[in-house]
Amino acid sequence: MLPLAQLRPTSGELREMLRLAWPIVLAQVGVMMMGVVDTAMVGRVSPDAIAAVALAHIYWTNLFLFGMGLLLVLDPIVSQAVGANNSVGVARGVQRGVIMAVVLSVLMSVAMWPVEPFFRSLHQPDGVVPITASVIHWLILGVLPSFLFVVFRQSLQAMGTARAIVVSIVVANVLNVVLNWVLIYGHWGAPALGPAGSAIATVISRWVTLAIILAGGWSHLRPTLRPWLPESFAPKPMLRMLAIGLPVAFQQWLEMAVFSMGGLVIGTFGAVQLAGHEIVLNLASITFMVPVGVGAAAAAMVGRAIGRDDVSAARRDAVAALAVGTAFMALAMLAFMLLPGLIASGFAADAGTVAMAASLLPIAGLFQVFDGIQCVSAGILRGTGDTRVPMLLHLGGFWGVGIPLGLALSLWAGMGPAGIWWGYVGSLIAVAFLQLSRVRWRLMQDIKRLHIEH
Repeated sequence: MLPLAQLRPTSGELREMLRLAWPIVLAQVGVMMMGVVDTAMVGRVSPDAIAAVALAHIYWTNLFLFGMGLLLVLDPIVSQAVGANNSVGVARGVQRGVIMAVVLSVLMSVAMWPVEPFFRSLHQPDGVVPITASVIHWLILGVLPSFLFVVFRQSLQAMGTARAIVVSIVVANVLNVVLNWVLIYGHWGAPALGPAGSAIATVISRWVTLAIILAGGWSHLRPTLRPWLPESFAPKPMLRMLAIGLPVAFQQWLEMAVFSMGGLVIGTFGAVQLAGHEIVLNLASITFMVPVGVGAAAAAMVGRAIGRDDVSAARRDAVAALAVGTAFMALAMLAFMLLPGLIASGFAADAGTVAMAASLLPIAGLFQVFDGIQCVSAGILRGTGDTRVPMLLHLGGFWGVGIPLGLALSLWAGMGPAGIWWGYVGSLIAVAFLQLSRVRWRLMQDIKRLHIEH
């Protein structure tokens, strides 16, 4: 066991963690807000319109989240190269990320085209399916900039700069609101396109986001993109990157699928129960963006420390990240547990929905700290290049504990929606314990930089 003094982060390391984490948090919230705004503004058109946009975003998210998880391989690759002052290694990592983004864009675009027969096979409403298909077909034009944005965002985070990320997200959100107002409702002489107008606004905003992050981060990105290195196309290093990135993609999908499945079960209890569940899930998703940002900052800082062969600094950075992430989620826990009625009433007018959300919020409060611990721990491990074992730990915690426990309590014990949320609590406690134990074990080792070239 290492002495506490060797694990305690310095004030400078804590400041660096906060400096890097808050823009990432803002960027994550901004990405979420675009979908929220689209749904809210289309909601004034018709019930079919809002249902279509909701279905389109579910379809997009399930495909895009997997691809984004794959691109998170850039966290250890680029950050460790930055720490080692290996400019060629940084360039190779970024360029291979661009190649992966292009390939992923082609695959995702192909998967988005036959969406109409897919939703018809799921017996979705006849009036909704054609609108959903139109929205998704427009969104195909925004796939490439979305994946390229992830590549450049992860690369800039690894380099320790985030200003261009924040500016691009803020501008994109403002632009998306304005273009939605123009294209959905037909202002300023434009035709009223309804949901399709929302999709077009989103596509334009995504291209603008890419342009801004490139322009704002060009001084850092230019040396990684020019000249283009022929070895960036080498298949063996690319396959090694895929071997590191695929577990991250599956890890994210495993977590998202558990919450999606819980929503499907709760939907069988009625519309009020589902509405209350959605409110609480959205609130928990917003607080979750903070440990997501802290975890991304941890991946960058731990990776840079390992790249410069300073495992002691990597340990202190890990402790700093866990302290920041856990402290915020403790505050979220107190808010959810002490003010459930007040919080729920701000998101619904129907008394039944407010009551359902208020009954679930304290349960969600219980897992806030554990959710923060597991998310930050996953970021720390990603910075070390450790992705396969964390994915298996997620599988065991979420699917080995959360799903069986939630179904047992909800259906067999008669607890209804609350049973599903207690299942979430059980799974997150299990995953937090497992991931934190893995962090402790991993950082006690003599960690070496990832080498994927040979």
